[in-house]
Amino acid sequence: MSEVNSSAQETLGFQAEVKQLLKLMIHSLYSHKEIFLRELISNASDACDKLRFEALSKPELMEKNSELSVRIELDDKAHSISIIDNGIGMSRQDAIEHLGTIARSGTAEFMSRLSGDQKQDSQLIGQFGVGFYSSFIVADRVEVFSRKAGSSASEGVHWESQGEGDFKVETVELPERGTRIVLHLKEAEHEFAQDYRVRSLVRRYSDHIAFAVQMKKVATPQEDGKQDGKVDENAAVEWEVVNHAQALWTRPRTDIEDEEYKEFYKHITHDYQEPIAWQHNKVEGAKEYTSLLYIPAHAPFDLYQRDAARGLKLYVRRVFIMDDAEQFLPLYLRFVKGVVDSADLPLNVSRELLQHNESIDAMRSALARRVLDMLTKMAKDEPEKYTGFWKEFGSVIKEGPAEDYSNREKIAKLLRFSSTQTNLADQTVTLDDYVARMKTGQDKIYFVIADSFTAARSSPHLEVLKQKGIEVLLLSERVDEWLMENLREFEGKQLRNVARGDLDLAAIAGEADKKAHEELAKDNVALTERIQKVLADQVKEVRVTTRLSDSPAVLVTGEHEMSPQMRRIMEAAGQKMPASKPTLEINPNHPLLKRLNELSDGEGFTDLAILLHEQAMLADGQQLPEPTAFVQRLNRLLLGK
Repeated sequence: MSEVNSSAQETLGFQAEVKQLLKLMIHSLYSHKEIFLRELISNASDACDKLRFEALSKPELMEKNSELSVRIELDDKAHSISIIDNGIGMSRQDAIEHLGTIARSGTAEFMSRLSGDQKQDSQLIGQFGVGFYSSFIVADRVEVFSRKAGSSASEGVHWESQGEGDFKVETVELPERGTRIVLHLKEAEHEFAQDYRVRSLVRRYSDHIAFAVQMKKVATPQEDGKQDGKVDENAAVEWEVVNHAQALWTRPRTDIEDEEYKEFYKHITHDYQEPIAWQHNKVEGAKEYTSLLYIPAHAPFDLYQRDAARGLKLYVRRVFIMDDAEQFLPLYLRFVKGVVDSADLPLNVSRELLQHNESIDAMRSALARRVLDMLTKMAKDEPEKYTGFWKEFGSVIKEGPAEDYSNREKIAKLLRFSSTQTNLADQTVTLDDYVARMKTGQDKIYFVIADSFTAARSSPHLEVLKQKGIEVLLLSERVDEWLMENLREFEGKQLRNVARGDLDLAAIAGEADKKAHEELAKDNVALTERIQKVLADQVKEVRVTTRLSDSPAVLVTGEHEMSPQMRRIMEAAGQKMPASKPTLEINPNHPLLKRLNELSDGEGFTDLAILLHEQAMLADGQQLPEPTAFVQRLNRLLLGK
């Protein structure tokens, strides 16, 4: 690839974020400098993939050169290394936009994720699409020669920078499409112009690139006696492939080592950690496709951004079609990475077609089951590994029952919770564990939802259940309300929120307890009516509790009403919620209620009744509508006024 007749040269300044990034690359990642080669080869492979896809509808883009490859040229004398591809290439405007600016959000996130560990930080580069700039770790000057496929030879571009504040760009003539990146190595980095060093790095980082990575065949001294043992410098250049150059998923599983699977995962994800599990599967019959699915070891930074890019790499008969094909897995499995290669889809498949295709729906269901089976096996055979997985991805798995009804039972067995049995914030209790410990006569799985684990553990709704030794699941994540609204039951046993509706424990407590409660309610009808009169605007009903043993009062949500936690989430999201009133349950055996019962109607009774309600609100995690009035009431009662 050469250039002539350069014209229209201009010097442009880097975007501020690029300057910051370049400074970081040069001064902070020097101990893992070899990653530049991995990133540039990966970019070259992507360029070849893009051209192959574009050429499906525009075969003329291949320009009579359909053999796509990546080449590496070394010049040990000039101390330079060139990475060359005959892929899609860039126009002048592409070079300015792609090499001079990067997304501000991506830069900020990249910077915020840096840990100070150079090995770990160096692996973040590829995740944020800034791999090209790693060139400046080893080079003090970088040149890019590129021509976009389909453009004329006179529309080539030459980009050049020393990695400081600006870059030069000019239009040049390039006879061949594609991109050549030339790195003029720093004095201390001349090793990267040495053949054996570069070959070892290609095999280490880029062995599973689907395109051939070629290097010049190392010349050997001729031994015919005529050249006196010297290398013939006039001999024709021979190129040889130095990587495996075969898509990993197309090979038989028995031929692939674990290390190869791990390296391929790092290649497609730019993750610095190894995956914790993977599954390689080929389906033949009515539907024919191959999938290679990975479970990462850690959550990506945008896991909880439901509209972030996600999905598998889609190939059709080994032709790359698109990244982030989200239609092949449900949203709650958005952390899964990998490749799916279909033999049935058309090569001109679009994202729109993927959304309305029975074959895709069938593949989606099968792939989802495969992931769930992989997780089930991990939970059974490697519980410690699954515990680590749950800490990273448990919250998104909890989205599953609402999104994937057909796999609800599989998902339910994967769920982990905190409970009163362990009394620890760590979520380790399964629903199977809970069912195995249920009391005689117990037919429900009890849970409570609060804004934090501490609030859930100390919730007054648990008092009677704890007293009777009944285990309660302690839920405190924002997704838990949604989970329980959609799960409803497990193996025929209803999941019951202890803060909602009537809490009927007759099957466990026995007739004696039931009769005692009825007597207590009958004896305190007058008290409940007096409190109801004071709190008519705040509560729907006042009744004697079936939940409390130590606290004076508690608020209970109606059976079919939105919980306070969900109401707060919806209001925080800008949703206007219809008004509703909770029920106030009182404990007549508590000293505060006994004192209240002794007071005659008047300001003292009113203050104490309102304070009782406000205490219940605070215990429920709610905010008081009038904190100043609460303080004044409390002060009056403390002073005995």
